[in-house]
Amino acid sequence: MTSPWQRTAAGANLLSADGRLGVTIFEEMTGLAVRTGAINLGQGFPDEDGPAEMAAAARQAIADGANQYAPGKGLPILREAVAGHQQRFYGLDPDPDREVLITTGATEAIAAAVLAFAEPGDEVLTFEPFYDSYGAMIALAGAQHVTVPLHAPHFQPDLGELAAAFGPSTRLVILNNPHNPTGAVFGREVLQAVVDLAAQHDAIIISDEVYEHLVFGEPHVPVATLPGAADRTLSISSAGKTFSFTGWKVGWVTGPEELVARVRTVKQFLTYSSGTPFQGAVALGLGLPDDFFTEAAATLRRKRDILAEGLRQAGLTVYLPDGTYFITADTSAIGFDDALDLARRLPELVGVAAIPVSVFCHEDGAKRTRSLLRFAFCKQETVLKEAADRLARLSELV
Repeated sequence: MTSPWQRTAAGANLLSADGRLGVTIFEEMTGLAVRTGAINLGQGFPDEDGPAEMAAAARQAIADGANQYAPGKGLPILREAVAGHQQRFYGLDPDPDREVLITTGATEAIAAAVLAFAEPGDEVLTFEPFYDSYGAMIALAGAQHVTVPLHAPHFQPDLGELAAAFGPSTRLVILNNPHNPTGAVFGREVLQAVVDLAAQHDAIIISDEVYEHLVFGEPHVPVATLPGAADRTLSISSAGKTFSFTGWKVGWVTGPEELVARVRTVKQFLTYSSGTPFQGAVALGLGLPDDFFTEAAATLRRKRDILAEGLRQAGLTVYLPDGTYFITADTSAIGFDDALDLARRLPELVGVAAIPVSVFCHEDGAKRTRSLLRFAFCKQETVLKEAADRLARLSELV
């Protein structure tokens, strides 16, 4: 009999490729970066803090004694700010008392939602590649993970394959838009197809929208705004990506009262509450002027382009993302069909660390994405320029 950990690891492809139990490829690549002094573009966290006024608000909250448990559903000031954000940007109007839940980052929100609704015998559908926690939580729930492939160069699904993936046992659809690891932004046609198929099969949609403000073209379209979606959609986001405070771990869920209540029931046995001094600071951030959000995306777009040029100079095929702070490149153009092998050599070769996309897939998906590497560009421009210069030398070394 396999242990829950083994089932989880297999479900999310979390084991390091050398088989060390409990060691992820992310930890392995970070370890290589530390040992070699490489620039770590593997893990997706910024190397500079977000708005100073938010940090000051958090410090003041600690000094003022906001250091004990917050209410299980979150401080009223943040629940109201989340509701206001949804109204301001998307025209949604969740009730802050009944339809908003504050969580320990989006990761807990995803975990609590999956555990609240998925049971053994249920199927949970995601696109593939998929953010690693999806596979882990589906496995812990004892459900079956069904995937729909995303196809290069734009990493959109085939609508026929999407429809075929739904069935009588489909209980949940987890949709990540903008998408990690590919950086894809799904068009309205794709999003509406997901909604229509979920309605046809009476499935719940968990919409992970943590990169909602990090888009480089058309504005983000929340699934809950589409016809037929509101009554079956849980929308998830967090402060980490938008405000570059990933260590604060403050996230939220919005949606119909009945669905949010079930997520809250599970959440109370996970963390109950957390981040009390950070919650008011995040509320302040959500109220920042529109210029903050547009400038953040514009800055990130410049960083994307710096790294993209370095990857092109390296001879790699670059798939330019429309959102997130990740960029995907195909290593087969320089003779590497195994991106994991190259990822392990990159820190020594050129002093840059990256993550193979195959670790975000099950076995068949890993074969399809075997030559793809993911790089994070949420770093200072000087760091990215140095990384781009180093990567440009790659074609001369392999």
